[in-house]
Amino acid sequence: MNVLVTAGNTQTPIDRVRCITNVFTGRTGARIALEAHRRRHAVTLLSSHPEAVRDLEPGFNPAANWAARTYRTFEDLKDAMAELVPGGKFDLLIHAAAVSDYMAAGVYAPVAGTAFDPATAAWTHGKLNDVSAGKVKSHHAELWLRLTPTPKLADLVRGEWAFRGVFVKFKLEAGVTDAQLREAALRSREQSDADLIVANTLEAKDAAAWIGDRAGGWERVRRAELAARLLERVELSNQSRAWSGAE
Repeated sequence: MNVLVTAGNTQTPIDRVRCITNVFTGRTGARIALEAHRRRHAVTLLSSHPEAVRDLEPGFNPAANWAARTYRTFEDLKDAMAELVPGGKFDLLIHAAAVSDYMAAGVYAPVAGTAFDPATAAWTHGKLNDVSAGKVKSHHAELWLRLTPTPKLADLVRGEWAFRGVFVKFKLEAGVTDAQLREAALRSREQSDADLIVANTLEAKDAAAWIGDRAGGWERVRRAELAARLLERVELSNQSRAWSGAE
């Protein structure tokens, strides 16, 4: 199979020197990409942390069937996926990247005489000035950052990008039970029309994960076994699609 794996975190720039990001390092996606390569698939890894491959497998230097591209921001990742996903080149997309849910839409500072009451969330004589700049000045008494939602890249896979291969989506939740996690992941899988979804909680992310499928079945796997087990499931799914004549 031709496999595309996304991995790592995205940065949300505030100005040219500052950003908001998350804690994820791209190691899960790198493990999956390495496992796919060991299974003799042709792999393209799209990651914000290409060093994760070297950390996991020092000396890794494939002679063939391996390509790596890097990204930094949400827009970088979106543009790369918009280039790579359409067109039918890939049989499998594993979307493991931890994508920003919001992008910065302005940096604001209150003008003199403006006061904010945290108890009522109300401004007195309230007015904010947009102080966005290449480097926001550090003399402001306080700053307010406006964030707006980013498009859900996973929802573009079957829609705008018309991907018809096997699609694996990831879902992370925090502070929920396993039952609540599976319920949220089921909705997420259906929303994006993914074939499989890998779901885990922030609290147990290093211990185990759940793999859910279109039939509503769930399998709990140890984190150390996730890459191998996921590829096994994908290969079986791909064989079933081929036998059934699915495009």
